[in-house]
Amino acid sequence: MDMIYSILCWCFLGIFSSQQPSKIANHFDFPVGKPDAKGYYNAQSFGENNHLGDDWNATTGGNTDLGDPIYAIANGKVVFAEDVKGGWGNIIRIIHVLPDSSMVESLYAHCDEIKVKQNQWVERGDEIGTIGDAHGQYYAHLHFELRSKIGLPIGGGYSTNTAGYLNPTLFINTHR
Repeated sequence: MDMIYSILCWCFLGIFSSQQPSKIANHFDFPVGKPDAKGYYNAQSFGENNHLGDDWNATTGGNTDLGDPIYAIANGKVVFAEDVKGGWGNIIRIIHVLPDSSMVESLYAHCDEIKVKQNQWVERGDEIGTIGDAHGQYYAHLHFELRSKIGLPIGGGYSTNTAGYLNPTLFINTHR
C-alpha cells in the first residue's frame, strides 16, 4: 500500500505543470480556526514527547470541538482520504507543490468526517473534514503532521526519528 502510494505521489509531480500557477501553494494557514487558529491551541507540539505533529484542540476543552471544521492549509491535491481504523481513524493526506517545485505533504488525522475525495484539488481555506476522536479512541482533536518526504507510511505519530517530518507550526508561520 505504501509503495503504491509513493508511486502515485511521484506521478502526481509528473502530471503537475508550471502551466497551472493556481495549483501552487504560495501561502499557508492553520488547519483550524482559519486562518490563524483562533479559538484553538496546540495541545501537544511537534517534538514534545517525540510527537511527529501538532495536536489542535479548541480552547473550550473536552469534546467541544467535535465536528468543528478542518481546513486545507494551502492549495494542493488530495492523495488519500479514508478510514484506516484503529488509533488513526479517518485520515486526509494532501500534497502541496511549493513555488520552487519542491513538495510537502499535510496529514490530518482522527477526523470525524471526510469532506473531500482522493484526486480532488483543494485551495487554501477549503473545508476538507471535521475534527473527530478516531471513533471514540480519544477526546476530540486534530492530529496534524507536515512532511517534507512525500509518501512516508502513516506511522505511529511518535518517534525519535524525525527525518522527513517538519514542525507544522514553524513551517506555517514561515510560509504565511
